Amino acid sequence: MKKDIDMRVTTIERATKETQISCTLNLDGSGVCVTDTGIPFFDHMMEAFARHSLLDLGLTCTGDLEVDAHHSVEDCGIVMGQCVARLLGDRAGITRFGEAIVPMDEALVMSAVDISGRGALFWDVEIPIEIIGTFDSTLAKEFFVAFATNAGLTLHISSLAGENAHHIVECVFKSVARSFMKAVSIEPRHDGHVPSTKGVL
Repeated sequence: MKKDIDMRVTTIERATKETQISCTLNLDGSGVCVTDTGIPFFDHMMEAFARHSLLDLGLTCTGDLEVDAHHSVEDCGIVMGQCVARLLGDRAGITRFGEAIVPMDEALVMSAVDISGRGALFWDVEIPIEIIGTFDSTLAKEFFVAFATNAGLTLHISSLAGENAHHIVECVFKSVARSFMKAVSIEPRHDGHVPSTKGVL
């Protein structure tokens, strides 16, 4: 992890009866990811998200995997979203909007992000319901609900094509990563102002 104090970097820890999570997030990173959630496929998705959004991510989670992976995946989304909200602050100077269409073999996913302060997920993704390793494919949506809500993002995700659950889920994470990277990037022409005609987000 980069330690430059001028970077947008923070750490949040969260403990419940179901999960214990530590997340360090650097919005101005280079795609470095160190993650251990006990869910190998989810770790793989976090690595893809970090690499394609060029954020640095340190994420550890000890959860009640003897129940299932739901609490761990959802709570990681909560904490990552909280990190984003803290780092963006009043959202001054950012680009605000981002979009991407990403292919992965037969899968094709479109995503769009508005850092609006109004956290909501609009999900139109068809994924076969199956277990990928130890990861239930339905948990992809649960992660992004938690992430978008806690980060204050309006997030649209739509699948345009796809048959293989692994490909579709990975394509979703990569597409959102690309959209997110654009949206949180600093736009110098905003001259430090909030990108809204209202003056506040």
